[in-house]
Amino acid sequence: MSTTTSPSLSMQSMGIAFLPVVILGVGKHIAESHADTAFQKIVIWYSSMGVAAFLALLVVGYHFASSWAEAAYDNYKNDPSTLCDIDAFVTTSTYNTNLPNKLKVSLAHKIQVRGWQGRVAKTTPYIPVECTESPHVEGLWVARDVSSKRKIIDDGNKEEAYPIADVLGMKQEGDASNVKPPVVIATIRMGFGHHRIAYSAASWAIKAGHTTIFHDFLNIQSEESDLIKTLDVLYSKFSRLASELGGPLEKMWGQAMKQGDADGLRIASLTANQLLPLLQLYPLETPIVCTHQICALVASAIGFTNVVNLVVDNYPQWFLVVPRTLNLTQGPVNYQSYLQMGVPSAELKLAGHWCPEQLVSNIDVDCTRRIHRAHCSAQGGTEEYKARRLLIPVGGAGAQKSFILNLIEALQDQIRAGRIQLFLNAGDHQHMKVAFEDILSKTQLEYDVVTTTQGVRDFQERLLDPSNEPNKAITLFAFPDYFPAVATTDLLCRVSDLLTCKPSELAFYPIPKLHIRRVGDHEAYSAIRAAEVNDGSLECREVKDAIRLLELCCDPQCDLLASWNTSIMENHNKLQMYHGCKNAVQWAIDK
Repeated sequence: MSTTTSPSLSMQSMGIAFLPVVILGVGKHIAESHADTAFQKIVIWYSSMGVAAFLALLVVGYHFASSWAEAAYDNYKNDPSTLCDIDAFVTTSTYNTNLPNKLKVSLAHKIQVRGWQGRVAKTTPYIPVECTESPHVEGLWVARDVSSKRKIIDDGNKEEAYPIADVLGMKQEGDASNVKPPVVIATIRMGFGHHRIAYSAASWAIKAGHTTIFHDFLNIQSEESDLIKTLDVLYSKFSRLASELGGPLEKMWGQAMKQGDADGLRIASLTANQLLPLLQLYPLETPIVCTHQICALVASAIGFTNVVNLVVDNYPQWFLVVPRTLNLTQGPVNYQSYLQMGVPSAELKLAGHWCPEQLVSNIDVDCTRRIHRAHCSAQGGTEEYKARRLLIPVGGAGAQKSFILNLIEALQDQIRAGRIQLFLNAGDHQHMKVAFEDILSKTQLEYDVVTTTQGVRDFQERLLDPSNEPNKAITLFAFPDYFPAVATTDLLCRVSDLLTCKPSELAFYPIPKLHIRRVGDHEAYSAIRAAEVNDGSLECREVKDAIRLLELCCDPQCDLLASWNTSIMENHNKLQMYHGCKNAVQWAIDK
């Protein structure tokens, strides 16, 4: 792209350059017209000179930064040179001309990635990768870096780690003319959302009989993954602060989450160009399902031919779509919006919600059981009231602590009365486990604790029998590492009446949802999506709003909870609304 400065920018620069002269003129006029003494004239004159000098420095600095950005932008785009052309992608017509703010993009990339010493991208060699069998998900292979420092365990004839080439070459069941290709699920463990979607996609690939490799960029120990970790720490920290402090900080953070414009995509792409060694080892025709746009940008830059990008949220932003991939949306609003923005129709498709296979395959059974529980003790009924089971997971960033604790305290009387049961998933957040224990001690509410994945599975299996109830009204789930934290929510959804969560990726799950206070304004639109397809609530910004909605869901005479379950079954059986990950895997293979 040409480095010529736009005419409007030149005119603005000329106007700014004249400001110091104007300030001096005004100061001189005031000193001569309004100062009564020589001292006042001197004060006014020197003050004007100080302001003028400061503005002059700003002008010089602005011009210097602009000149640097003109050269830096083109240099960054070509270091390294890739196949992913963002400028062409976001400027497909006169309707969506998104010229780059080179100063904004270059400065952000300099601070986030290059540093003061200037990092140079490594394009060769790729980082050696091996695979291990997942201890948590049967049939799933987990990619990791090859390290001489890692102890290799030999258990009989079975090795812990397998060369990536051996895993890619594993033959699948079926005739020779229809060999199923391996599928790579590329993701980044930033919060729980992207990982949750990745495991959902993996569940469908495994179900279909494909060798499935879970490739988390952060599991490949390297300089490249360290770059991502730095950004993740900042995101999590600001999410927690905004959620806990509220007020102006929450408003500022919320708005920031809606600023994923074309320049945001440019910044993300420049970051992705520094991460190419993390994914370069796979053959270019390998089907890759990406649940984070950075992964899709890396795959696009390398030149993979079978890449699908699972677009998150229900709020369209350039930041989330990627050229040279098949971008899949969960709902029609995003699909139409991206078309209008200029995303080529050949690179965009409406897929459905990102949901795990186990939840989708059991929608009718689980919803029917929830409807029966909701109607117990209704007028004319003979069965006693069934307590509403609220599953409350804590997000990967660990935000929302104050809201959830206040909600628990507000529900203590209903819990004691047998109207509410709580499944509290603290995940791997030790601070949330302690916070839950403190509030339960304060309210003197009894609870059980589950700390293993097997314990969660046993808990789920027991409650799948409609005649069983938890031993205590509250069960706290807490774990030492992240995987059980993600898996627990998916497992417990089947035996819960209401998923009580912020409107994140869980807003698209096939279970009735009570949406509590968001973290980032973009999430509000996911709650709206749930309300419009009638499988969940609008966002409850305050605890009193959540309490009111729970009163309705606890009333056997009110059909709200039952209607959400009915809609989920209709959405599933008539529209296949929750088949997004199933479609993503198939389209990655067919692309």
